[in-house]
Amino acid sequence: MSAQELESLIQMLRTGGPDLAAPLPQARQNFEDMFAAMPIPNDVTFESTTIGGIPARSSMTPGASKDRVLLYLHGGGYSLGSSLAYRSLFSALARAAGARGLAIDYRLAPENPFPAAVDDALSAYRGLLEQGTKPGSIAIAGDSAGGGLTVALLVAAREAGLPMPSAAIAISPFSDLACTGASTTTKASEDPSLNKDGLLAMAATYLNGASPTSPLASPYYANLSGLPPLLIQVGSLEVLLNDATGLAARAGEAGVAVQLEVWPGMPHVWHGFAFMLSEGRDAIAAAGAFAAARFHRHMTAHE
Repeated sequence: MSAQELESLIQMLRTGGPDLAAPLPQARQNFEDMFAAMPIPNDVTFESTTIGGIPARSSMTPGASKDRVLLYLHGGGYSLGSSLAYRSLFSALARAAGARGLAIDYRLAPENPFPAAVDDALSAYRGLLEQGTKPGSIAIAGDSAGGGLTVALLVAAREAGLPMPSAAIAISPFSDLACTGASTTTKASEDPSLNKDGLLAMAATYLNGASPTSPLASPYYANLSGLPPLLIQVGSLEVLLNDATGLAARAGEAGVAVQLEVWPGMPHVWHGFAFMLSEGRDAIAAAGAFAAARFHRHMTAHE
């Protein structure tokens, strides 16, 4: 994408993005409308389903393995978003990984505050295992709040004694609900999508009085030892930049095989604009390759 085209996208996000400060029903609709506009290739098939008692939506593309599953946790600040809205993104990532996509509709705040999202994600993961899906054939991914939830799910699964999946991918993760990262201030003028006040408001709605440093709410504060290989992707423009870099540092200190990618000039979850942004397509391809390589390693290790 040319610099001019990228600047046009940044300006669109800055001035024409969905009004998420509207009353909650309207904010949810605005969020859905934005993602519904993302195109989906004709060869993707979707199916409504449940996994571990949690509503979900699956995707399949030609050539993908039905035995490999990309479990996807959508973004939206824990109060917005759905598997329907995220069809374009989660199916593209699953395609890149050569896997079946499975995006869950975890319960949203304020109706269902913390730890409902973690509980639902854990139920879905446990459900996959109980169906007979091998943990080495599962990768978990999510963006924004879903990126933080991805790591929280890993911590919850470890604490529950469940086997770890093959890999995890956190895209622009919201991992510190206390918003202590310097980038929440230093990137304020660069980030066209998010700001610290908005993040704190979303966090407060989700937490409903719980501590913002609770490890399952903010995995930045969790013990990350024993987690599977982790890819973290973040744009250099993001106020959540330090949520990503700090999480990567904590994971590395805990012995996790972590790979951090800071994409120059990219805004929050730029993957969602892959239909018009080559960097979005490249980031999805890189994330998919990361998951596919870990699937392959588990296959060869057990042959």
